[in-house]
Amino acid sequence: MVFKKMLSAFGVGGPSVDTVLANPNTRPGLTLEGQVNLLGGDAPAAIEQIVVGLVTRVEMEGHDTEYAGIMEFHRMPVSGPLQLAAKQQLSIPFQLPVPWETPITDVYGQRLHGMTMGLRTELAIARAVDKSDLDQVNVHPLPVHERILEAFQRLGFRFKHADLERGRIRGTQQTLPFYQEIEFFAAPQYAQTINEVELTFVTSPHGVDVILECDKRGGFFSSGHDVFGRYQVSHADADRVDWAQVVDGWLRETTSRYGSLRAQGFGMPHQHGHGHHGRGMGVGGVVAGAALGMAGGMIAGEMIEDAVEGDFGGDFGGFEE
Repeated sequence: MVFKKMLSAFGVGGPSVDTVLANPNTRPGLTLEGQVNLLGGDAPAAIEQIVVGLVTRVEMEGHDTEYAGIMEFHRMPVSGPLQLAAKQQLSIPFQLPVPWETPITDVYGQRLHGMTMGLRTELAIARAVDKSDLDQVNVHPLPVHERILEAFQRLGFRFKHADLERGRIRGTQQTLPFYQEIEFFAAPQYAQTINEVELTFVTSPHGVDVILECDKRGGFFSSGHDVFGRYQVSHADADRVDWAQVVDGWLRETTSRYGSLRAQGFGMPHQHGHGHHGRGMGVGGVVAGAALGMAGGMIAGEMIEDAVEGDFGGDFGGFEE
């Protein structure tokens, strides 16, 4: 009996957990539904708590290096303390709200290169090794996200990569400690002025802040630099406008704005390292305006500040438990 207790303390012959999602596909603002299935071990067990949480891979900066870490960004208790008898089977249903800012992982059924997302289940067992389970989750775009992504494709931009950067974008209602960057190679008609474009959505129940970061080409007498634009759109606008025309207007305004600010004596934005490239900072001021009849505005040189909070867990190389 003592030997069995020792084995149980090391997780041998103890309870097991398996979470089953009704549908692993979801969208920001919706819910993930499923059930946590427990199977008792060789002896009764005192379960302290069952928690489910969304985890993803986030790019972070260390000592002059950049690395990826697994971050849990949303969690919810499924059950409090309970007694699980030996070999007892127990299923606990749950509905997990998906935060509005949850990054997009899939577009048209295809995984965006660089994106990972999972639902982790944690089973806390008194006086024994905790158990966990991990299930892949696929987050699809909301209609307004989809129309904007389609517009980039229609304009000839080619998808490059997507990742999550630890930090915050000032001037937005961002609540998560990271933001998503969807990177595109410039379309031919923009190739004279832009190398690449990074697209960020900061989504809320009311609408979306669309942040553009254009890697502007340098000229014969000037170096390249990044310029920023920020625009606000409503979820209700998804099927009301020509998005290719809107996005084209955003890009042209964003890339032309820097020259006018420089002419006014603002100078080059201050650059600071952020992993694979620098980010423009320091050109302040909100430029009031509208983009093709839509309520919008641009902040040139939007400051992106590093966040200091964030908890990490799991395997930094991936989701393997």
